[in-house]
Amino acid sequence: MKTLIKNVKIVNEGKIVEGDILIENDLISKIDSQISEEADQIIDGSGKYLLPGVIDDQVHFREPGLTHKGEIETESRAAIAGGTTSFIDQPNTVPNAVTQELLADKYEIAAQKAYANYGFMMGGTNDNLEEVLKTNPRNVPGIKLFLGSSTGNMLVDNPETLENIFSNTKMLIAVHCEDEATIRANTQKYVDEYGEDIPVKFHHLIRSEEACYKSSSKAIELAQKTGARLHVFHLSTAKETELFRNDIPLKDKKITAEVCVHHLTFTNEDYETKGGLIKWNPAVKTQKDKDGLWEALLDDRIDVIATDHAPHTWEEKQNVYTKCPSGAPLVQHSLVVMLENYKNGKISLEKIVEKMAHNPAILFRVEKRGFVREGYKADLVLVDLNENWTVEKENLLYKCGWSPLEGMNFHSKVTHTFVNGNLVYENGKINEQKFGERLLFEVQE
Repeated sequence: MKTLIKNVKIVNEGKIVEGDILIENDLISKIDSQISEEADQIIDGSGKYLLPGVIDDQVHFREPGLTHKGEIETESRAAIAGGTTSFIDQPNTVPNAVTQELLADKYEIAAQKAYANYGFMMGGTNDNLEEVLKTNPRNVPGIKLFLGSSTGNMLVDNPETLENIFSNTKMLIAVHCEDEATIRANTQKYVDEYGEDIPVKFHHLIRSEEACYKSSSKAIELAQKTGARLHVFHLSTAKETELFRNDIPLKDKKITAEVCVHHLTFTNEDYETKGGLIKWNPAVKTQKDKDGLWEALLDDRIDVIATDHAPHTWEEKQNVYTKCPSGAPLVQHSLVVMLENYKNGKISLEKIVEKMAHNPAILFRVEKRGFVREGYKADLVLVDLNENWTVEKENLLYKCGWSPLEGMNFHSKVTHTFVNGNLVYENGKINEQKFGERLLFEVQE
């Protein structure tokens, strides 16, 4: 099968060049200023931009065990509609993916149901070191540790266990950093004052800057001591950005950071209108924090943009503060949110591609993806930067059926998505055949 994409502006590796791309089967076979080969399908991309598909390094697609909120099938379908062609899912499903067998079960489900390429993190607990060390670095992206108990019972708070994991694995360790004792004390203070129905506007003071900084600085200290590869998920404070460096290339960094779309979009001021819909762990914080995250993203202290896509039902989100779960769906809209920031002059297209495709590929050592290169997998996205539309219930593909972005207007649209050379999404229509593959990772001795 040959597909020829003509007359597009290719955004890749810090440059934008006009040209054509030839896809043969699942690979990019040729990139040139003009290609005149015969092809089974020809797509005229005049006026459009072609990007490598987004690699989202942190999602919660809820399968198995929490499928009333979302499924690998529904959420990966939403992903390809938004230009995300590969995802890395987290282990706090039910049961938690904390044994090799349970991890293998998730891969089996995805092999049948995923519209996008997939990887699943192995979960660490206080007592599964042996299982963690059996993880195969060739086909599993890394180890996930919750250093704050966000969801489920995966809190790893035993210092000896942590040191053991950090000292004994060469795999990337991704961490959720919030200090549990700080959060518990803060929660108690507000419960004493308000009972269960704490106004959500206090969420960022309960899951505070102090809770985040205390935990992430400790994790970094441990990584420096043991030489572990550490990736800190979803930074939410300006203060934490000071812990990261930008004076060496990403491929040489052992300690890296991610920011999520919502921490670049919302602040605590938005609790007033959005309420529990924007309750995340870690919390969206102040304007000062948002500004600090943007600054660190643009000067390369922060390496990756992700979503932490975490759907809950509308009903669950209407509960009182202490019973309202944290998390929201974002994977269908992460790229257009960032393109809107480009339109507003905050970030370049090249930088968006770097943080959402190139860098996740470099950081996780994803094999042959994340770049528009000959011989690489054809995971590609075409975007129209001049199309206005609004997020509405009718155009949402999440199983939960709502989005914190409802009512927002966007001025760019994903028009085509390719996964492994297959056109899986075109102008609102999804190809119901599933072409997602298991991600593979380069193992460095």
